[in-house]
Amino acid sequence: MRSSTSIVRQLLPVFITLLILFEMAAYVSMVARPSDKFIQVYVLGFNGSATDYYPNNSSYLRVGESINWNIGVVNDMGSVQFVAIRVKLGNLTIDSPNDTLALPSPAPLVTQFERFIPDNGTWKIPFQWQLANFTTTTNGHLRTIDLSINNSTYTVQNPPSCLALSCTLRLIFEVWTWNVDFSDFQVGWWDGAQHEIAWLQLWFNLSSATQ
Repeated sequence: MRSSTSIVRQLLPVFITLLILFEMAAYVSMVARPSDKFIQVYVLGFNGSATDYYPNNSSYLRVGESINWNIGVVNDMGSVQFVAIRVKLGNLTIDSPNDTLALPSPAPLVTQFERFIPDNGTWKIPFQWQLANFTTTTNGHLRTIDLSINNSTYTVQNPPSCLALSCTLRLIFEVWTWNVDFSDFQVGWWDGAQHEIAWLQLWFNLSSATQ
């Protein structure tokens, strides 16, 4: 029969190995792992949910018809960020922002909102807008379009080409951040060596009817 001392000697290496593995697992679980840095943008309907974006649930908008949205911007970059939300007007054919190449849309700029957002902070932007007016060429294409946003009217000259009364348009919301090195806004942000962008869009159509 083996002595207790012999058994202890045989089990001691196993015990030490298990102790080392336990301490390594505890260390790994305690060390903070690097997380992705990002900025999120979203748009909610007038009641604060992802529904009811348009009156009577119809995206065919009449001149003077009021639409109420709520834009949200969430900063998870790990530091304070100076953020701009650029609002652009596009149609079916104009390019959307390119996620692969981190490029903005070439659609014409309507307006932009700017604000410093603290880390883990959310910036909420009331976005009340309406189709204020539009004009057409002799062959029925859009010449100009007036958008009223938060009580300011913006005229888009030479908007994306389409027949006015069969034209599907979209408002594109892009996230831009301040680049300290260039003293200017850049589309998206840098997460290490990776250039990331965030954007979304909502579609609408023009109606010949007035409010």
